[in-house]
Amino acid sequence: MEIYQPAEDSYFFSDFLKKYLKKNKINSYLDIGTGSGILSETASKFLDKKNILAIDINPKAIKLLRQKNFKAIKSNLFEKVKAKFDLITFNAPYLPRDPREPKDSQVATTGGKHGDEISLKFLKQAKKHLNKNGKIFLLISSLTPMDKIKKFKPKTLEKKKIFMEELLILEFQ
Repeated sequence: MEIYQPAEDSYFFSDFLKKYLKKNKINSYLDIGTGSGILSETASKFLDKKNILAIDINPKAIKLLRQKNFKAIKSNLFEKVKAKFDLITFNAPYLPRDPREPKDSQVATTGGKHGDEISLKFLKQAKKHLNKNGKIFLLISSLTPMDKIKKFKPKTLEKKKIFMEELLILEFQ
């Protein structure tokens, strides 16, 4: 399993996170699905690395983050997370399953049969890991079905049109 390398979605989310952290003081940050660690690295410009926890299902991603002196845990979403955080982000795998895509890359890009399954699982678990007044930011695509995600009452903070889709950063409290 290869490490998800930053792409348009990663850079868009990183730029958003940078703007957010310039204006808002947080003490603890959880980066779910860290991949290359681009969001953890962005956050480390604003808070101490000891207050950042990076999570990924890919052991290679965890090894990479640990080499960069981040606290990193191999976990399927919140499975091994006990703490609460001021901010939780997830650049979710958001595309519907495509049988033509190689299995190796599906882990990083495919959010399930319809594309929303992993995001929904994340949202069902995230609030119990959030400090009072904390925020959850989820990046998804206009290709991701929104009907079930809307039940969690998201607020759309930013949008970016790329190719045949639009990227969305949603906020949940």
